[in-house]
Amino acid sequence: MSLKMNVYQAIACAVQDHGVATMFGLMGDANLFLVDSFVRDCGGQFVPAAHEGSSVLMALAYAHVAGKPGVATVTHGPALTNCMTALTEGARGHIPMVLLAGDTPVANARHLQSTDQREVVKATGAGFEQLRSPDTVAMDVARAMYRAQVERRPIVLNMPSDFMWEEVTYEARVLDVFTAPGGVAEGDILDDAIGMIASARRPLILAGAGAVAAREQLVRLADRLEAPLATTLKAKGLFNGHPYNIDIFGTLSTPAAYDLIAQSDCIVCFGTGLHDFTTDRGKLMSGKRIVQVDVEPTAIGGGLHPDAALVADAGRTAETILYWLDEAEIAASGFTRELDIKTLTAHPVGADKTAADRVNFVHALDRLEEALPKDRILVTDGGRFMTEVWCRISAPDPQSFVVTANFGSIGLGLQEAIGAGVAAPERPVVMFTGDGGFMMGGINEFNTAVRLGLDLIVIVANDSAYGAEHIQFLDRKMDPSLTEFHWPSFAAVARSLGGQGIEVSSKEKLETALDALKSRKGPVLIDLRLDPHDVPRMRL
Repeated sequence: MSLKMNVYQAIACAVQDHGVATMFGLMGDANLFLVDSFVRDCGGQFVPAAHEGSSVLMALAYAHVAGKPGVATVTHGPALTNCMTALTEGARGHIPMVLLAGDTPVANARHLQSTDQREVVKATGAGFEQLRSPDTVAMDVARAMYRAQVERRPIVLNMPSDFMWEEVTYEARVLDVFTAPGGVAEGDILDDAIGMIASARRPLILAGAGAVAAREQLVRLADRLEAPLATTLKAKGLFNGHPYNIDIFGTLSTPAAYDLIAQSDCIVCFGTGLHDFTTDRGKLMSGKRIVQVDVEPTAIGGGLHPDAALVADAGRTAETILYWLDEAEIAASGFTRELDIKTLTAHPVGADKTAADRVNFVHALDRLEEALPKDRILVTDGGRFMTEVWCRISAPDPQSFVVTANFGSIGLGLQEAIGAGVAAPERPVVMFTGDGGFMMGGINEFNTAVRLGLDLIVIVANDSAYGAEHIQFLDRKMDPSLTEFHWPSFAAVARSLGGQGIEVSSKEKLETALDALKSRKGPVLIDLRLDPHDVPRMRL
């Protein structure tokens, strides 16, 4: 049905036509009427951020947890440049989202906020789609939504502000997104791969984020081979509950699991690009047969070149391999019969050398793992603390685990925690951040979480220092004092922003904080006061 309306209303309608009910953003000259129409005319939910980059980060986490593209909107010029880190994070993480970005009027080349927005977006690795004319609004929105899903990255729809009050005839346009499973492996390379797997005496199945949908097929293959299962960081939690799940593969493995991986003779990799941290810069793959399965050809051969590469769907390929193993009556390897899984998954504790009036980080993490809500969504900011959290705090499944380290930035975690909470309002969100990351980005948006009434638990690993830099000075026997800070009380800051704040500087105070979580209402911040000399090094 055709309707007469203004361009800003047409954009709102087009977004709604794609099933979008939630939009994150910050309003300005070029998008305020669009936001108003999305809320008033379309019945959508608008989540206002305090910073433009935050709105993109919220949409990224929303997309990950909800399993559908996130949508955000900002105005022009500095609003878009404020989004560059967030867009790069999304592009590096292959996360589908659309940013509706205003642009300065076409007729005003000397506008104060004018900049080459196409080049700004291009530098981040995100895609760029131009709103070409008032008459092409529906198709331009449809193209942006389509591209976000098939290219698996943020797409910025550039919207000149002087189009907004033009009258158009609106007709809905939604493009089909082709989501059929990838192809089935076949041919000589498949035969070679099966031969390597069949002859292996110590095979291991490794799954990455690209194989999350294939859990059941991979478990059946592992059970048939009697092979242990492992995941990359981004697939953390995929094999929870399996008796031979050795958890994260690579530099984040336990010492015992690392040794086990080193002893294996064939790694069958599904849906992982084999990052340097996964392979420990190739050391863990040395002397082994490597079979790599991925639907994306560009994911294969990036970090290391496999012995057999199958460009195919993970689940269907696992089924195909299983079929031919059965047809050839290949005996199981017996590898899992040798394993003590409790030893393989136990991370070392180490000596407690914590200073007075501080809490030991490893002890705090082990207690938090026991006490935090089990149905949590786990979000981690960047910083020295993060790898210990990844190793010691569990997530129910990969979709409930949000990593904000795709660009190596700190200060992105709380914003993504908000997006995760909006995507799953019935579940608690647990977010770990460092003191530097909280000051950089978290403090901007804590009140946003309060205003939204989210069930959010923020845990600040507060060593009063920039930890990664602190260690480098110490390693060179230099004075680390330039990395140390006298921050305000984060617990008091949380309370002043409308939430609950608890300071923890001892084991006894940690127990008090954990008890207080049982009666929490709205966002809670736990300020873990740590000794900068006692926080474990990053496992990278």
